[in-house]
Amino acid sequence: MARAICLRLLTMAPKTRAQLAEALRKRDVPEEAAEAVLSRFSELGLINDEAFAAAWVDSRHHGRGLAKRALAAELRHRGVDSETVSEAVERLDPDQEEETARRLVERKLAATRSLDPQKRTRRLAGMLARKGYPSGLAFRVIREALEQEGIEMDEDFS
Repeated sequence: MARAICLRLLTMAPKTRAQLAEALRKRDVPEEAAEAVLSRFSELGLINDEAFAAAWVDSRHHGRGLAKRALAAELRHRGVDSETVSEAVERLDPDQEEETARRLVERKLAATRSLDPQKRTRRLAGMLARKGYPSGLAFRVIREALEQEGIEMDEDFS
């Protein structure tokens, strides 16, 4: 039964070991049987939290523009251990993360043109913060984007 549950869940989408263990617990699978199946699936490579974390970081960064902090939180929420989370998010190049923040700001910039610069900055900074970008990076990228439009920002506003 535990084997069938795990196989069905894994055919729908990749899962972490913790997610599968939780699914088995919810279905009242005895702990010994669950552990035996999870261990065997790990041996066979059907469960691989390191590969899951690496793929998650690549997918969610490129697809949704999430920064390291947000990616790490999502992985921890899915039961990936701290060391694996750190290794996965550290693979993300800081220059790539900054470039992604720039692209996100550029996409949102046109929709905020009717607003005053401070309100635009707050909206753009909020969007980047929700995606996990640190405030220093966010305000630097926003300031650069607004300056390209000819809008000077006060240094003390960031």
